[in-house]
This record gives sequence, structure tokens and C-alpha cells, in this order.
Amino acid sequence: MAEPSSDAATASATRKNKADPGWKYCHSLVEGDTNTIVCNFCGKITKGGITRAKQHLIGKSGNVAACKKTPPNVVEELKEYMATKKSGTTYSTSGSESMDKNEVLKVHQHIARFWYQAGLSFNLIKLKSFENMVAAIGQYGPHLPIPSYHDIRVPLLKKEVEYTENLMKGHREQWVKYGCTIMSDAWTDQKQRCIINFLINSQAGTMFLKSVDDSDFVKTGEKLFELLDAIVEEVGEENVVQVVTDNGSNYVLAGKLLEEKRKHIYWTPCAAHCIDLMLEDIGKLPLIRKTIRRAINLVGFIYAHSSTLSLLRNFTNKRELVRHAITRFATSYLTLERLHKEKANIRKMFTSDEWTLNKLSKEPKGKEAAKVVLMPSFWNSVVYTLKVMAPLVKVLRLVDGERKPAMGYIYEAMDKAKETIMKSFNNNESKYKDVFEIIDKRWNCQLHRPLHAAAHFLNPEFFYDNTDLEFDFEVTNGLFECIKKLIPQFDVQQKILTELHLYKIGADHFGSDFAMAQRKTHSPTYWWRMFGSQTPNLQKLAIKILSLTCSASGCERNWSVFEQIHSKKRNRLEHKRLHDLVFVKYNQQLKQRYNARDEIDPISLNDIDVCNEWLVGEMDQDDDNDAGNDLVFEDDDALNWATVYQASGVGECRMYTRRKKQKTSVAAAQTSKKQAMVVGSSSRKQKAVQENDEDLDVEENIDVESEEEEIMVNFEASDGEEGEGDAPLPYDNNEDDCVGIGEDD
Repeated sequence: MAEPSSDAATASATRKNKADPGWKYCHSLVEGDTNTIVCNFCGKITKGGITRAKQHLIGKSGNVAACKKTPPNVVEELKEYMATKKSGTTYSTSGSESMDKNEVLKVHQHIARFWYQAGLSFNLIKLKSFENMVAAIGQYGPHLPIPSYHDIRVPLLKKEVEYTENLMKGHREQWVKYGCTIMSDAWTDQKQRCIINFLINSQAGTMFLKSVDDSDFVKTGEKLFELLDAIVEEVGEENVVQVVTDNGSNYVLAGKLLEEKRKHIYWTPCAAHCIDLMLEDIGKLPLIRKTIRRAINLVGFIYAHSSTLSLLRNFTNKRELVRHAITRFATSYLTLERLHKEKANIRKMFTSDEWTLNKLSKEPKGKEAAKVVLMPSFWNSVVYTLKVMAPLVKVLRLVDGERKPAMGYIYEAMDKAKETIMKSFNNNESKYKDVFEIIDKRWNCQLHRPLHAAAHFLNPEFFYDNTDLEFDFEVTNGLFECIKKLIPQFDVQQKILTELHLYKIGADHFGSDFAMAQRKTHSPTYWWRMFGSQTPNLQKLAIKILSLTCSASGCERNWSVFEQIHSKKRNRLEHKRLHDLVFVKYNQQLKQRYNARDEIDPISLNDIDVCNEWLVGEMDQDDDNDAGNDLVFEDDDALNWATVYQASGVGECRMYTRRKKQKTSVAAAQTSKKQAMVVGSSSRKQKAVQENDEDLDVEENIDVESEEEEIMVNFEASDGEEGEGDAPLPYDNNEDDCVGIGEDD
């Protein structure tokens, strides 16, 4: 017997539901939709079917606001019907509650069984679409025909693409009104196919446009230029303000060719990628490099053994040390931050009776781990590393976020980051000279662009706080370049320059009490919409520039969507259907994020502050006298950790027997041939390799530790899968990674 079509099933359910007397006093908002209902008396729209609508009509409190216009006779009629229906579906007053619970449990068990068999993430239960699905099934009633394999693969997917495209109509309207940014990035999927994603960012948020499989051609600058040029043509050249890509040499060439052809479009390197490269370069400084390696080996040793991991969780109240991010440098920072927060607990762990009785405490790796934990100079190096990296990670979070366009903030953010680093070292230039050289090199060569300067000038929060900003040649020159490039009409350029004078002096609406009060409490685009109407040409340009994104990180967030969809079980999907699935999933998730954002709350650059709780400790004195002076017990000023370190004997040289020396020399010869690796990668997972400390040519510019304290804990790490006893992910050396950092727990 043939299955009834979905349309026929829906019509049958609708006829059955229409028998409810509640339909006499309300109607569907959309024909055929029995979920969204309009009250005939007051016009209120309710969701949840006819039951929720009747609760509204009779004034039942709890789930929906009561209708104040329902006639008394209608209220009585509906209450009587609802009471009769309820009494007819329960077996007894005493047993109805028990029966309902049993039925609910039975349904829940079927849902759970599907979840377990499909191997779905438990977080998916929180999706609003799952809630809507369950509600729709319940409203239909029994004997709902399930969609066929073909239905869900072809016609239903096609309808969902059409639905998603309708959701994205607002995006295209914003492209025309205020311009947009084309974002591009490449990645390699599980089948080693190289896929380039193209997304469009605008006032309405980020929209996934399409992806291109470039496995059949080499990604030369000329070829990437052809792809980008085609996307510009599809979006409309007049709608595109900038194209943002990573900083690879092929993309640099493609951007140069694009700017030569499209005279009124900027190519901008990804700010998140630039800052990540700053962190990478800083991570190569000898002291920071050694600190990260030691921390990695310490954490790896703890996570490599279930007994030490269990002991750690007892002392840290189950707080983990490893905090994963997309790239190794973000992971290093977040893990060092957590290490510093848990410093006291980790020290207590390695001096506890439980650790002393653990057989690992007698082994060389255990002794080396304890030595690092009790080494005062290690913790000083951790503080030094955090003080250097923390302000840059704050900037990274700024440019990597989607809640606010960061174009109007990045210029000030970089200045504040450098200022914070200076203050954290009490302006001792020797402590940060090398760091500033790295920051300035990347900023001047890659990140500093006319759009950044113009956005800084047009951001009222910074312009009116700095009376000298209008005389800053670097900033004003960037503004004039943007006016010339983005506004082709000479007469409009002249109008903008005239209107610019009103903005500079804070005339008319710009100087009103409302405008002054909201310079720092609202986003700059909102501020220009509210108070820039007297300068319409400048207003449009300001909103166009200030609403731009700084990075292509939205592309990278799309990688995980591809990975979820293009699993081994679905590797026969052709690229078109794969694209449709990603288009639906990514854009609907994006719409949910955008609807939940708080537009009023501005991006706060004041979060870049040296006074963070984990940035304690002075670095200006001799490092060996700093962390070592931390007291073991707060009420006892006679015992500090330096004393514990010396008394514990973990720093003493070990005496080996002749046989032990032979084994050690053989092991050292084997490990010295292997390459050292560091933690966390966005592109692939590799296993950590045992490393010999002699392999690294580390030259300390800051004398914080003696050679006697030099240690390296060699350990075998797992493949990085989450679970008990697993070690963190190993690093790779892929420079093209883009960072995405989650907020603090």
C-alpha cells in the first residue's frame, strides 16, 4: 500500500484539528499551519497549536498571556470542552499522573535510543529545531508517515534551501545599502579535497555564499584572482567594499590583481591571521619557547596517566588544565593561563602524600615533573609569557568575534595592547623590546591599512577623546585614501569633505547631549545612524566603513560544518548537495547567533588590563626570588616554595648504576634523532614525539634559571581525543591557521 503524501497527511491532520471548538474563535496565521494561531478577539499571535490558543482565550495563567476581550460565554464553552476532553483521556484521578509519566518516559526512551544509535552529540537536544520537530509530531498525532530516504535527500533539502534563501534576503538588501565584505579561506577535508569557502559579511551578519572544489588545479595567485573576481561579479562590484583573505603569498598576489582590475575595492589581509602570526613569532623567543615546552610536557605527563589525572582533578576540584583552541598559540596561552590559576593546587598535588605514594613519583619522568612544578623560575616564566601574550589574545578575540564589527576598534586595540605590555613591565624596555619589534613588523607590513585608519578616525568613541587625532597624518591620510577610492564621484567627495568639518567640531547633532552620552555606550554604526543625518554623504561612508569585518575567521567556523556533513557515511554526496547542506546548516546557525546578539553593548577595549587576577607577580626583580617567595601556608610566613624546592631534593642530580647509565645513553641517542613538536593544530592531529632537551638551541636573553634547573619531561602523548588520560594535541607548523577563541568558562 502506498504511503500517503506529506500534503495529504497534513490536510488530514488539519481537518481533525479543526473539529476543536477553539477554531471558532481563532484562525491560522498561514493557511495550513496549525501551530501559529491568531486570536479573533484581540489579534494576539500564539505558537504551540490550538491548545495554547485556548489557554490564551480562557485566561489560563502560566504559558501565555490571557485575552482580555474573550466573552464569558466563550470562556465557559472552552473550559467545559477542555475539562471533558481531559477526563476522557485519563483512566482515574489517582492513576492519571503515573500513566502520563510512564507514557512520557516511553517516548523519551525512543528518542534516546535513536540518539545513541545515530551517535549524535548530546548538545543537539538543545536545538530549537528539535523542539519544533517534537511539537509538530505531537500535534499531528498517531500514524505520522516518516519521510523516505529520497524525500529527505532531495525534495525536502531543496525546500529548506529555498527557506534559507528567504532568510538571507535581508543580507542582500544590506549589501546594496551599505556594502559588504567578501571573505575567503581554503581548507582540506577528510578526503583530501581542497575546498575554498566564500562568505559575505555585512550589517546583517555573515552569510555563506558558496564553496569551490579546487582539487583539480593549483592555487596560484592568478587562479585565486579569477575565483575572487567571479565572486565579486556575482555579488556586484558596486556592493563590495573589501575582500579579506589570509596572508599567503598566493592570496597577496590575487589581492593585488583584484585591486588593479577593481579600482574601488580594497584587498585586506585577515587580522586574526596576522595576530596569530605575531603570537607565533613571539612564541619563538627563547624564554617563551622554553616555557611553553616545559608546560606542555608537564601537562602531558599528568594527562598521560590516569592516576595523576585523577589526583589532579581532586586537587583542582575537577578543573582541567588543557583548554583547546583552534591553533597551537591560542591553546598555549589558554593552558598557561589555567596553569597559573591552579598553581597553588598543582604544587600541593606534587607535595602531597598521595603523590609520594604513587609509583610514578619514583620514576624519572615523575621526578622531573615535580621539579618543574616546584621550580620558582618556571612560574616566573609563565607570568612573563602571559603578560606578553594576554593583550594580543584580547585583540584576537576582538577581531575574531561576530557580535561587533571590529574595524573601528582594531587601531586603538593594538595601541592599547602595546601600552598594556609596557605597563606590565613598568616600562622596562629590555623586557619587551623584542616583542615590540615583532608586533611592529607584522602591523606595518601586513595589518595597517587605510580602512583601519579611516575607521579609527570615524569612531566617535576615540575621535572626541583625542583632540590631536585630526592632526595625525597617518590616520587622516588613510581617511582621504578611502574617500578617494570608495567614492568615485568627485562632487560627492567634495560634499563629504565639507560635512567632515561638522563632525570634527562636533556641530549640530554631533554635539548634542544625546550624541555625547552615547559615543561610548553604543556601537559607532548605531551612533552614525542616530546622529549623522545632517551629513548624509559622510554618514553613509562612515557606516559603510565601520560595519566592515577585519578577519575571515567566519570562513574557518564553516570548516566544522563541512566536517560534520561530509563524514565517511556521506562521502558519496556530490559537491552540489554538500554545498546545499552547508548552506542550510551554516546560514541558519548564523541567523540564530545574529538574532541573539546584544547590539547595545559595545566592544570594551578596557578589558586589556594588566590587573587581571592571573597576572600577578613582579618580574622586575631577580626571577629566582619571586615565585619562590610564595608562601605554602598563608598564616605561616616561615615556609615558602623555594624552601620546599630545595628541601624536596627533586633538583638534585640522580645517581645511576652502570646498567642504568647504559640504558639512559641509548634512550638519549634514539630520542635525539627525533624532531620536537609543540601542542594543538587546526588542520590535523599528530602524535607528540619524545624530545631531547639538547635538540633545542635555546639562548636565554633573560637570566631566570640556572642550568641546574634545566629539565624536560619526555612523554608519549595520545592522539588528542577527549577522554580520561588523554594528552593535549600536538602542534604543527602550519602558518596559515586562523584562530578562533572561545570566551572564558
